[in-house]
Amino acid sequence: MTTNTPTKSSEAAAVPPPGTASDDKRVPQGHKRLLTRRDRLTLGLMAGLPTILHVALVWVTAMASIGLAFTTWDGIGFDTIKWVGLDNFRELFTNNPQFWPAVEHNVVWFVVLILIPTPLGLFLAVQLDKKIRFSRVYQTAFFLPVVLSMAVIGFVWQLVYNPDTGLINSLIGANEPGKYIDWIGDPDLNLWAILVAASWRHTGYMMILYLAGLKGVDPALREASALDGAGEWQTFKNVIFPTLRPTNTIVLVVTIIEALRAFDLVFVFNKGAEGTELLSILVTNNIIGESSRIGYGSAIAVVLLLISLVVIIPYLVATFRKERRA
Repeated sequence: MTTNTPTKSSEAAAVPPPGTASDDKRVPQGHKRLLTRRDRLTLGLMAGLPTILHVALVWVTAMASIGLAFTTWDGIGFDTIKWVGLDNFRELFTNNPQFWPAVEHNVVWFVVLILIPTPLGLFLAVQLDKKIRFSRVYQTAFFLPVVLSMAVIGFVWQLVYNPDTGLINSLIGANEPGKYIDWIGDPDLNLWAILVAASWRHTGYMMILYLAGLKGVDPALREASALDGAGEWQTFKNVIFPTLRPTNTIVLVVTIIEALRAFDLVFVFNKGAEGTELLSILVTNNIIGESSRIGYGSAIAVVLLLISLVVIIPYLVATFRKERRA
């Protein structure tokens, strides 16, 4: 009896429990599919349609504009496209009286945005970062112009600049006959008036960017500076502002792009006439204007693209280098 007991127990141990054999047979049959055919179709539509639209509306149109820049075309029938080489660019640089003023205005646009609303946005961000009372309300109020459409902002500021009933002329007493100040029609004033509206919006944009950068500053740096006896201004100048270098780079690139793509506000005010010419306005006027010089307008668009790439490419190179180092 004693000799048979271990044998039976070993045989019992060798026999797998019920259900184990069937489970072992299920494993080699292959893993379950993570995505069904319906899931793959849905994923393909969600990823494929935006990709197709992006390629068709951005890359194809950009390549077409570059090709049309070397042609003349009135937009009626593809058989009217004629190759002219660099003639459009020669005419643009030598015979267009609006081109160089438009370039100058784009430069002025950038200089004003970088010198006025950018420091103001930084100042507001520093104040709001101190966690003052009702800081959320202030953030919403300052950021509200960024949410609004540029066209809406243009209509709002048109009411402010109205010669008869506008806020500014009413406050300074220039809404009477013989004392009118035409903020929109005067070539010496309209560009600066539009820049005030653009700066009003850009300030909130810069405030949010700098506020996000300030949230990433290590609190230990502030504490160490306070222990060393540094004042608030010294702490900001020597400790906080140097840590905002990545944010400053983003702010610079964003400001340049905003200056180059400025269009909506100017078009709503006076359609880029009488001292408010911009490169984007010239592109629109030549492509969809009465002249329908699509090739010539495309040449202006190519110049605008090249100016943008001069700024964007160094930024992307620097960003990729930092990611590789990290």
